[in-house]
Amino acid sequence: MSLLKTDGTHICVGAPPEPSQIPAFALIVGRKSVAGSMIGGLPETQEMLDFCAANNIVSDVEVIDIKDIATAYERMLKGDVRYRFVIDMATL
Repeated sequence: MSLLKTDGTHICVGAPPEPSQIPAFALIVGRKSVAGSMIGGLPETQEMLDFCAANNIVSDVEVIDIKDIATAYERMLKGDVRYRFVIDMATL
């Protein structure tokens, strides 16, 4: 909450595994809000993508060939994954 600007809103997309415990003082100072949604809709998704493009916000991914999908799955089960796997569609 301390990262939000005055009148900022923290939006939780999806359900966290445990209930959030946000102290009231964290909301009162700076007139902050909390909102939630099970999923973001198309307009919200497009707004997020536009914001990321405008602010050069990118993700770190590990690109894999489709033939390596079983290995990637095994690595995921072992917790040996640092970035999101992305399948190179040219290898299909």
